[in-house]
Amino acid sequence: MKNILVKDIVRICKGKLICGDENEVCENFSKDTREINQGDIFLGIKGERINGSILYKKALENGAKGCILQDIEIDEKEIDTYANKFIILVPNVVKALQELAEYKRSLYNIPVIGITGSVGKTSTKDIIASVLSTKYKVLKTEGNYNNEIGLPLTILKLKEHNAMVLEMGMSAFGEISLLTKIARPTTAVITTIGSSHIGILGSRENILKAKLEILEGLEDKGNLIFNNDNDLLSLWNMNNKDNHKHITYGIENESNYQAKNIHIMEDSSSFEIKKDNKIYTINVPVAGKHFVYNSLAAIAVGLEYDINMESIMDGILRFTLTQSRMEIIKNKQNITIINDCYNASYESVKVALEYLSSLQSQRKIAVLGDVLELGNFSHEMHKKIGEEVVKNKIDIIVTVGDEAKIISNTVKEKGKDIKVYTYEKNSQAIELLRTILNPKDVVLVKASNGMHFNEIIEAIKE
Repeated sequence: MKNILVKDIVRICKGKLICGDENEVCENFSKDTREINQGDIFLGIKGERINGSILYKKALENGAKGCILQDIEIDEKEIDTYANKFIILVPNVVKALQELAEYKRSLYNIPVIGITGSVGKTSTKDIIASVLSTKYKVLKTEGNYNNEIGLPLTILKLKEHNAMVLEMGMSAFGEISLLTKIARPTTAVITTIGSSHIGILGSRENILKAKLEILEGLEDKGNLIFNNDNDLLSLWNMNNKDNHKHITYGIENESNYQAKNIHIMEDSSSFEIKKDNKIYTINVPVAGKHFVYNSLAAIAVGLEYDINMESIMDGILRFTLTQSRMEIIKNKQNITIINDCYNASYESVKVALEYLSSLQSQRKIAVLGDVLELGNFSHEMHKKIGEEVVKNKIDIIVTVGDEAKIISNTVKEKGKDIKVYTYEKNSQAIELLRTILNPKDVVLVKASNGMHFNEIIEAIKE
């Protein structure tokens, strides 16, 4: 393990040591006083409403051995109280966190996989990490730690790991640029270019431009692995050459790694892939065409890091999904719930509806909410979601939210045989579902995270 010392923080972050031993080892970092463990370093992050640095006393009392703070004055008496701890003042704690993560990354000469894209980042990250874990000790992004704070915190967890898989999220220009320059990936993966954050960025072409910022930190001659079935990525690839190795995967378009003979079952998928004139059958422990794409990305990564196909197949078979991403739940009434409510875009809702449509069940029910951050494109995208509901012959549609009313109205107009329920609150949808759900029904629950659809999941999963 490569250690960071207090004096390293002072030097790298242009900090001032108020008290404490400059040779103290700084191993674990936390930004939440409620989650502080003994020996952690507290990061007093300044937010829009509160400067977290004012909570330093609570952090120290809860076991932190040191703090990195900003915009706070500490008198001599308090300094004497914490003589056995250390306190560092920096100009900006978030910037200091990023600088420390960049330094920590520089200490490790290991494979680093950076993953971005409009849809499928988290599940692709999970599958790639599972494949790499057949050969390496892997550190990966947990939960939603894919932003300017979460990614550096993940990197600072590097210890005895010899590979890292990092998810990179964004909602505006410049955000991926920042993350990739901290992470310095050896391989970049772009899953797809869709409509997420189109309300901020203005067009899918601008979303592509923002996602391609990942190349700014990609090492020279590093691998760029991407979905060749995506129209914008495929077109970009035909028109652009750089000093990176381009590796494609897909189903429809001819690619370096292409899936054939795809079978989607209720709770699993399979496909065939040709490698070195041999046909391999890949079994995926979750259902859906999108997981075929994610598995192809994992195969491409695994082979680039000299993992044999048998180990790759085992890694794919053993991977587990991050919670709330196409999570299949069977409740006591034998009702199948598809929990995909962590986030939503038009593309991800479309894929989820296609999967729901493919299942054998008594009735197919979709509970859909607002897709956020669409700006001026909101009406168009919600209308397209309604058209997908009709196209996939869903039996019952329940919508919650102002924008989701567009889905309902579209279904009413174009899907005469579909029962439509339109609500403003989650509690109303819950009350309905408790009365209409029958054994063997399948229920898809999906919306942007801000709609808090986990409330619906919790209410119907027992």
